[in-house]
Amino acid sequence: MSTTTHHPFNQSHSQPRLALRIRPDNPDHHLWNNNGTWWCHFTRHQPDYTKERVRLSLHTNDRKVARLLRDTLLGEA
Repeated sequence: MSTTTHHPFNQSHSQPRLALRIRPDNPDHHLWNNNGTWWCHFTRHQPDYTKERVRLSLHTNDRKVARLLRDTLLGEA
């Protein structure tokens, strides 16, 4: 029987990975309002173990629209 050991330094991911936290108690997680415009922010972990903070304007002042745009964005990322 063979066993595969996954070492944390093995680069098994060739694509960036998102670090997402789902917070049912905070429906606006990953969102913030900057002077009336909603923004989405998240962290993308790169294959070389670096990370990239992503900040994107959602170009809306409507919280419900911002939530839908965030969900779409994170679903595609």
